[in-house]
Amino acid sequence: MNILQKVFYFGVGLISLAGEKTTSTLEQLRQQTVKLADELVRRGELTTEEARRFVDEVMDQAKPDRPQPRPIEILENTSEDEEIERLKQTVKQLQNELADLNRNANS
Repeated sequence: MNILQKVFYFGVGLISLAGEKTTSTLEQLRQQTVKLADELVRRGELTTEEARRFVDEVMDQAKPDRPQPRPIEILENTSEDEEIERLKQTVKQLQNELADLNRNANS
C-alpha cells in the first residue's frame, strides 16, 4: 500500500471519528436541553409549545455548519517520478536489444 493510500485512509478514519464524536455531543446537548425545558414547563415558566421551540432553536444553533469542500494539493513524489523514468529507460533499452536480436536472426 503506498503512502497516498495510507494518508487517504487515515483521513477517512479521522473524519469518521470526528463525525461520531459530534453526533454523541449533540445527543447529550439535546437530552440536557429537553430536561431543562421539561423543568421550565413543570414550573410554569414555559408552555409546552414554547419548550418545543426552545429545544429546536438550541439544537439548530448547536449544529455545526457544513464546511465547503476545499481543494487538496497533492505533492509530487519525485522518487516515484525518478523510478518511472528509470523504468522507461530500461524498457527502451530492452526494446532496442530485442530489435537488434531480431535483425541478427533475420540476417
